[in-house]
Amino acid sequence: MHIHILGICGTFMGGLALMARELGHQVSGADHNVYPPMSTMLQESGIEVMRGYDALPQGPQPDCVVIGNALSRGTAVVEQVLELGLPYTSGPQWLSEHLLKDRWVLAVAGTHGKTTTTSMLAWILEYAGLQPGFLIGGVPLNFGVSARLGDSPFFVIEADEYDTAFFDKRSKFVHYRPRTLVLNNLEFDHADIFPDLAAIQRQFHHLVRTVPGQGLIIAPHDDKNIQDVLKMGCWTPVEGLNDAQTWHRDAADGGARIKFADRDYGQLDWSLVGEYNEQNALAAIAAARHAGVPAEQAVKALREFKNVKRRLEVRGVVGGVTVYDDFAHHPTAIEATVKALRGHIDHGRIFAVLEPRSNTMRMGVHQATLAHALRDADRSWLFQPAGLEWNLGEALSELGNRSAVFDNVQSIIDALLSSAQPGDHILIMSNGGFDNVHSRLLEALDSHAKSDSPTAGQGQ
Repeated sequence: MHIHILGICGTFMGGLALMARELGHQVSGADHNVYPPMSTMLQESGIEVMRGYDALPQGPQPDCVVIGNALSRGTAVVEQVLELGLPYTSGPQWLSEHLLKDRWVLAVAGTHGKTTTTSMLAWILEYAGLQPGFLIGGVPLNFGVSARLGDSPFFVIEADEYDTAFFDKRSKFVHYRPRTLVLNNLEFDHADIFPDLAAIQRQFHHLVRTVPGQGLIIAPHDDKNIQDVLKMGCWTPVEGLNDAQTWHRDAADGGARIKFADRDYGQLDWSLVGEYNEQNALAAIAAARHAGVPAEQAVKALREFKNVKRRLEVRGVVGGVTVYDDFAHHPTAIEATVKALRGHIDHGRIFAVLEPRSNTMRMGVHQATLAHALRDADRSWLFQPAGLEWNLGEALSELGNRSAVFDNVQSIIDALLSSAQPGDHILIMSNGGFDNVHSRLLEALDSHAKSDSPTAGQGQ
């Protein structure tokens, strides 16, 4: 079968393409943004990628066109598919029909921590010798790839609530039919497609409806929004998190201890930082136990977990200044990331650099909580993208002179160069490429240090 994928360079669709090729299908695709590392991985797998959405590839028509949710009516290639009457589907539906239907699916849903928790869960199963398949919205460093078919009944998937396609406005995760479901947390997000929190909760309720009665749902006892979803109807056993009678963690020197009721499964002694990662670990351990992995073994597996790219990832250290890359873009995640870094470092200042890039952030939905999310940083520099309809400076006014807003990335780099001293930590947060600011900043820091100028190392 020849499958042509529109939007192929996204993490989800690119992973789907690689697995379809692994299944023996002929795969091609197109995307507006064709860039490494996904473009390189696709090319190495023999997948031809076209740039742009002007038309289908020349030659015999594909047997099926998989259309990503970024494409809409009026896009030239979409109109061509409809006019020719070609078979078409969405990525989640293709995945469900061709790959997930005979698997034990372990799905991780929630506003925050999906990628990390999914990666933890996949690694625990791998450590236990279960060789799971997985599809993750990031690159877990233990595997080096975002997707693989696996060699067992188990398939671990990051379950996103964003809509499926222009012709299917249900959340993507309703296609996955999990047997094991993690509900990490729930807040209002994706304001471009959901009018309010209740609309998101309705989609989560639809997901809960798909879990069989002999499956398992893992959900935090103390998340009211999740508990309200479960009250809408639940036909599956639920194991709680953050409840002394079920899964919880106790603080310990060097890491939390993982417990279920009164039973202690060992200390979480690992390289990750932050309470939110301990919470992610708790959910992954519970889900893995449902698949047959003893909790003691899961705790041992996480001691070798290497996290995911762009999750407090150290991009470099130059002249004693450490530069981090993080995917945080929702105020709750921003606050948790800054807090985790603050708890991890012994000394030095934290300079937070943020690109408010998500659709929800650009719409101004979270502007009232943004300053609070950044309060633990010593200084905050924000990039104001073109077309932002609200005033970043006003939103950050309570931070006073500890914040500044710039309309170009180079100005942010210049400000950091004039302020950073040895021992400082620069935390860059964005859910996009942020104009390659990480590499540019490291190069500038290196040149600045080598120049040995009289102003080098002076802070503001």
